[in-house]
Parts: sequence; C-alpha cells; structure tokens
Amino acid sequence: MKKILILIMGCSLFLSCEQISKSISETITPTDTIGKKEADKPNTESFEKSQAEAIAKAQADVQTMVNTVIEKHSTTYTQSHTEGKAINFLTNKQALKKAEEALRNLPQYAGKEIFIYSTLYFYNDGTINVMLQHPENPKYVDAYEFRDNKWSEPRPIQLSVHDDIKGRLISLNKTSFVNAATITDIYNKKAQEIEGAKPLTSTYLTIWNNQIRWYPASINGSRERYSIQFNDNGTLKAFKQD
Repeated sequence: MKKILILIMGCSLFLSCEQISKSISETITPTDTIGKKEADKPNTESFEKSQAEAIAKAQADVQTMVNTVIEKHSTTYTQSHTEGKAINFLTNKQALKKAEEALRNLPQYAGKEIFIYSTLYFYNDGTINVMLQHPENPKYVDAYEFRDNKWSEPRPIQLSVHDDIKGRLISLNKTSFVNAATITDIYNKKAQEIEGAKPLTSTYLTIWNNQIRWYPASINGSRERYSIQFNDNGTLKAFKQD
C-alpha cells in the first residue's frame, strides 16, 4: 500500500507541474505597483530576459522533482521484485508476447476491448503488474499479476471520486508488451557506454490524459546522468546528458 501511495503522490505532482509553473510565473511577473515601476526602467529588455531565465529554471526544477519522486518509487518497488531469479524476461519478446496473449484470453474479457488503467509494470524475474478497467462496470478497476507464466485472479482496487479514470485509460490495442523489450535493449546499450550505469531490471509505463510515458526516464552513472525518453512503441525519442 505504501508503494502505491508513493506513486500516486508522484503522479499528483506530475499533474501539478503546470499549476506550479503558473504560480512561479505569476510570482515573478510584476503585477503590483513596484513591479510596474521596475518595468518602466530603461533596462526592460534585460529585466525580461532575467525573468524568463528564472521561470525556465524554476520549471526545470519542478520537473526534476517530479521525476525524482516517480523514479524513487520505481526503485523501491523494483527492489522487492529483483530478489527473485532474473530470467531475462525483459528482453524475451516471445515470452512477453505470450503473456499479452494470455491476458487477452482471460474469460472475463472474451469479446471485449481491454483498457489499461494508470500503470503497467514489467520485471526481469518474469512478473508483470497491471491494472485494468473492469469488463462490466467502467467505474471499477482491478489489479492483475502475471507470475509463473499465468495471470492471477482480479483484485479490486479502491478508487476515489477524485480519480480521473477516463483520462488514465488506454486500450491494450494501442500498445504491446513487446515494447518493453525494445526499451530494455535500447536502455542497456546506452548504459554500457556510461561508467557505473547498470542494466534494467524493470520498466513501466504510466498513463496521463490518455497518453503513454515509459520509464525509467534517466540513466545514472558513477560520474554522469543522462535523460532518456521513449516513443509509445518503445523506440528512442530523446537522449542527452543532464
């Protein structure tokens, strides 16, 4: 439960980025009498440039904080799974494909479109954790775990009236479990070029505004840190040193 709450906190921060950035902008932008007097000075262009740089830095700091919270959750959650025997599940496209087929063939979803809610986790020990919209009641969500090559029975998830269920759904038809292998392969190749960086033991996607974002979003070495982003299909979108 603590792990889930941490993720929710991280995601809440992600949603609040725009609001925080807006507040920062409003704070820095001169709206009072003193600010107007300052804006009337001859050095207006320099002032506006400094203001823009301050806003950009503050926004970057907020995004870094959000990513740190989310990735900290991922590390904590992963540690409880990597204790199992690693079977290179993350790079086994055939095994990932079979796991997805098994999910699609669950009797409760026969003839129904499957919608992923919020998150989808893959672990190198062969475990998958996912939340799905209930096949009958769209207001409900159930958690499923894939372990020992089979899916568990559904476990009800308690939701709040404040949860944006519709905005945190994507159809399983819009992604593929095999994408996890694509991401792992790209990440591990990049990690090999960075001193002290370790290969992936887990990867996951999150859903906001019906859009996918894959994690992890960074590679940490002993001397350097790099940001990495992936497209929905797992291919590389961006890679740069922080």
